[in-house]
Amino acid sequence: MLPPSLLSAALLAAALLAALVLTSPPAPAAPGPDWRTPFELGNGNQTTTHEECIRYYQRLAAAYPEIQLREAGSTDSGRPLHEVVVSLDGDFDAASLRAKGRRIVFIQNGIHPGEPEGIDASMLLARDYVQQKNLRRQLTDVVLVILPIYNVDGALNRNSTTRTNQNGPESYGFRGNARNLDLNRDYIKQDSRNARSFAALFQRWQPDVYVDTHTSNGADYQYTMTLIATQKDKLHPALSQYMQQQLLPALYGGMERQKWYLTPYVDFQGRTPDARGLVGFLETPRYSTGYTTLFNTIGFVTETHMLKAYTPRVKATYDFLALLINTTHQQATALGEARATAARQSRQQQQFPLGWTLDTTQVEQFTFRGFAGKTRASEVSGQPRLYYDRTAPFTRAIPYYNTFRPTTTVQRPRAYVLPQAWGEVAERLRLSGVQLRTLSMDTVINGEGYYIQDYKTGQRPYEGHYLHSQVQVRPVQQPRQFLRGDYYISLAQPAARYLIETLEPQATDSFFAWGFFDSMLQQKEHFSDYVFEDVAAALLRRRPELRAQLDAKKQQDPAFAANAAAQLDWVYRQSDHYEPTHLRYPVLRVL
Repeated sequence: MLPPSLLSAALLAAALLAALVLTSPPAPAAPGPDWRTPFELGNGNQTTTHEECIRYYQRLAAAYPEIQLREAGSTDSGRPLHEVVVSLDGDFDAASLRAKGRRIVFIQNGIHPGEPEGIDASMLLARDYVQQKNLRRQLTDVVLVILPIYNVDGALNRNSTTRTNQNGPESYGFRGNARNLDLNRDYIKQDSRNARSFAALFQRWQPDVYVDTHTSNGADYQYTMTLIATQKDKLHPALSQYMQQQLLPALYGGMERQKWYLTPYVDFQGRTPDARGLVGFLETPRYSTGYTTLFNTIGFVTETHMLKAYTPRVKATYDFLALLINTTHQQATALGEARATAARQSRQQQQFPLGWTLDTTQVEQFTFRGFAGKTRASEVSGQPRLYYDRTAPFTRAIPYYNTFRPTTTVQRPRAYVLPQAWGEVAERLRLSGVQLRTLSMDTVINGEGYYIQDYKTGQRPYEGHYLHSQVQVRPVQQPRQFLRGDYYISLAQPAARYLIETLEPQATDSFFAWGFFDSMLQQKEHFSDYVFEDVAAALLRRRPELRAQLDAKKQQDPAFAANAAAQLDWVYRQSDHYEPTHLRYPVLRVL
């Protein structure tokens, strides 16, 4: 035992040490993870790379059980396509979430990687929706599906010069993919692996609302963001009414309250937008929202203005996406009812439009915020050139033409029959959710077939094809032989409208228009004129009514009367020697 003096000294030292510990400041806590995105860490004029983007989502998915990152197919670059799902209850199964009545918002970014605002905005969005309580509440009945970068190929092809008209960011990806395809022309034809992966992903989710983020080219004006909404006349009436009366007013009003004034996409026919007014954008199924419309999904394309600085373009995109999510949350019941009505009535729809034209008799007024378009002498040519005077802004009503009328309609068949020889077509049908039934035996089916009477073909390739247009057909009721393994495709399925738009050759973006059936346009058997002359003469003697038709045609057409080869060919085409499959469209309509 210590002597009393030493014991007292020890107790005093211990007391002093305890007091020192109690009064000392606590050790600093370890810093939390830095969740700033590459955009936030940059100078405001920089966008993430593909590698940085995916790595950031990997970090989010590892830290938050509400987020899942997964591969969703392949791309032409050989790199995988990714999807990000934000679901509060940790359920990431599309069918299960739809069964729970969740509204699904699908955001696609980077189809043109030189237009990257949505890429950066969505990274911020995914983070904020799991970290901020006020935003999390909006996901109680909404699920987010984010396609971080659709055109992976173009994102890897990074440069700083190809977006000539654009004010930043410093570097960005390229518009074309690895095959130099514009993916926003590939939704129907699906030449790219990207598009085929997208189709399967879209059909799995069957979203209620779809957004495709872009940057615009074109005129100069005051707006930071312009908006393409699914063309109202092409959308099912129940969805069109909901979109026009509830969804769009909420979006326009909400953006205006945040000082992001919205305008319809600035597409116009005059020299400047105010010269003759704006024209609605008619998106056919080659485009993203044209494709999604075929499945009763409301689609939007955001187009931020190329000449605005990059930071406000990202901010406007973020605010629009957040507003759309919140509006979907608030209008979840109305949106669900509109889609259910559209699905139910689509099953009974009998007439389908195949082509559209702008109705210039229908016009509304839109208050447009623009800049005066003026001219001055060009320093290049010396000729007058257009420029927009930013010192002369204006706000005034201008015409807006956004009503389209069908030019061609078709009666819904009961089914189509597709020969298995056209495997590329069958593959695309499957990817878009079409149910195909194969014939179990060789059989003859009665139905309505088409012969291609006329068409025009582009003189230059467009997205890898020589596109056909102005297609005219001659319908013929006929029995047709089909083989075991050929496809019988009932229209009693949700993909009915998609089937009609792709398998009716007169449709703007049909598989015929894109050249998938071109081999049937070429005649395979021919004749030698000196041999067929005697055969033709014998045929005309045997069939006097045919001789009468030939003589009448010569009287009506002097050029035909003077062309011996044309007359011989005409007789050949009326004979049994002419192949019955020439110009015969391979798909049969079962009525």
